[in-house]
Amino acid sequence: MLTGLSLRLRVLLIFAGLAVAVLGLLALGLWVAGRGLAARHADAGAILDAQVLAALIAGLGGLAAMAWVWFLFDQNVARPIEMLAGGLRTGQTPEIKEARYLADLGPAAIDAAEARARSAQELAEAIAEHAADLEREKATLESILADIGAGAVMIDSGGRVVFYNASAAHLLPGIVLDRPIERYLAGGALTAAWARLGAGGTEATDVSCLSMGGLRLWGRMRRVDGNVLLILRDRPAQRPAPRGTLETLRRHASTLVPMLDALDGPIPPELAQAIRAEGQGLANAMRELTAAMASEAPEGRAGLHELAAGLELAEGQGRLSLLADAASLNGLLRHLDQRLREMGITPRLAADIAEADPDGGEGAEVRLSLTWTGAPVPMDRLEDWLSDPPDPAQPELTGHEILAAHASGIWPEAEGDRARLVLPLRLAPGGGEGAGLTYDFALSRRGAASSRLADLTCVVFDTETTGLDPATDRIVQIAGVRIARGRLTGERFDTLVNPGRPIPPGSTQIHGITDAMVQGAPDMTAALAAFHHFAEDAVLVAHNAPFDMGFLRQAAPETGAHFDNRVLDTVLLSAMVWGQSAPHSLDALSERLGIVIPPEDRHTAMGDTKATAEAYLRLIAALEAKGLERLEDVLAESRRHRRLIEDANAPAMPSAAAGPGQGG
Repeated sequence: MLTGLSLRLRVLLIFAGLAVAVLGLLALGLWVAGRGLAARHADAGAILDAQVLAALIAGLGGLAAMAWVWFLFDQNVARPIEMLAGGLRTGQTPEIKEARYLADLGPAAIDAAEARARSAQELAEAIAEHAADLEREKATLESILADIGAGAVMIDSGGRVVFYNASAAHLLPGIVLDRPIERYLAGGALTAAWARLGAGGTEATDVSCLSMGGLRLWGRMRRVDGNVLLILRDRPAQRPAPRGTLETLRRHASTLVPMLDALDGPIPPELAQAIRAEGQGLANAMRELTAAMASEAPEGRAGLHELAAGLELAEGQGRLSLLADAASLNGLLRHLDQRLREMGITPRLAADIAEADPDGGEGAEVRLSLTWTGAPVPMDRLEDWLSDPPDPAQPELTGHEILAAHASGIWPEAEGDRARLVLPLRLAPGGGEGAGLTYDFALSRRGAASSRLADLTCVVFDTETTGLDPATDRIVQIAGVRIARGRLTGERFDTLVNPGRPIPPGSTQIHGITDAMVQGAPDMTAALAAFHHFAEDAVLVAHNAPFDMGFLRQAAPETGAHFDNRVLDTVLLSAMVWGQSAPHSLDALSERLGIVIPPEDRHTAMGDTKATAEAYLRLIAALEAKGLERLEDVLAESRRHRRLIEDANAPAMPSAAAGPGQGG
């Protein structure tokens, strides 16, 4: 009957029962003694006085002694046992000074945790050693799939996304793992294509469909190991352009004008001028046609550091990925760098995102600059350099041709004593250098209705605010990370929020967010609508969740974003593992689990989010060891800890105990 209670509560009940029994025996003894004295005709008043005095001394003294013994037992036996049990379940058993009263149990628990950690490390090393070849093949595959120009999406037999690359994220904005593909592709085109796959045993079929944003997509659907792979483009496949013919026409046209200039015959001036104009028009048309065909889609992706190979790169450059052919453009930049150095100029390559889109959004322009101190290069000299081929082995591939293939140009600029050559390019979908893949193929093997903690799709999040009261204060930053099947997917959400009012200095002192930082940031409606899309259908996880959920729910009438998600609170999960008496702040929880939060990340939305996510993932195994394996079990257990913290699954307003804008 008492097995469902915590150890400390059971110990308290045992001592309380013992106290009641002792008092009962004391009362019985006094009653027997009184009866004996009365039988001897002793004075009744004296007997009563003696009994009251004896009851007070023995009863109060006994109760005090028993309470003291209970307190010592609770602090030096029950509480250390509870802490050691929590540590053993999480593999992180700290030194507990009270454990010295447990004789060998404390050191044995620490030894067991260390042995478990050593075994886990040895197992991990063995797996890593035997999986090295597999990891290299996986990295190669990731690079290949990330670099293909088409969007690649894999869906399981239930139609849910288990893989996508950066190009797919560009074509299907908002795509995330473990959501139905029907959220992103409209109409019955996929259903029809799926039916074609099932007819006649074919393994692949063409598909044409619309994205929810109205973008027409073409591609191919193929069966892959029980799943379906979609390769999508925003234009149908084209036959190769007749580049040889175009180049021949361009060369003929470009030589027509100088040949006419050399004529001294009796051609009427008006005719010569007309021929010259036609020839010039032909040359221009051929150049425009070549550029247009080449720029239909510069499918190549090149990192900034690839383009800067052999050049001096300016300090503080981020990792950008651009739509460019690395080989030809790097050759052109090195060619220009060499010409500048021949003039005694030492340029450095820099890149900045155009001010029109400082956040590097879709289609953002990146300006590459060869920058130096001194006078700018004259335009006619730059034209001469561009007329030369950077690679003598390819004399037909001049700088002009390379720029035309990228639908770009280059020009000199001057600002004060600084000069530069500016070359604009487009930012590749996904922005930063890297594989650009998001996947979890094991999602396709997971039960669709599984409520196991290890199977849940969760969004761990945190907010920073102007103050403590959801009724009057506002969110200034919100961040989230996505977890699917017990691992981080790499999908992140992070944005500052313009609260529409000044941020108090006291709050800025905690989270570091100023009024200047949120100028130009999305307002509450835009930010929470985007976060609602990111967190839709997921279980929300937060530290001191009532605080953050209070702000989301308070803003619902204004934003229209209603967060009806189920909620898990790592404060309550920590109490389930270590008991309510242990400290449950984010710092204390991170210390117990061996999680390091960089000081500069503490009290930032993303920094606290990442720490909370790590804590949640490490607590899953400990909760399962206590028999709390499913979401419904954890939610039921949470209701038993309401005196510690409110239940975030009820739309209640939080207390203001956690500090501005954070749950730790």
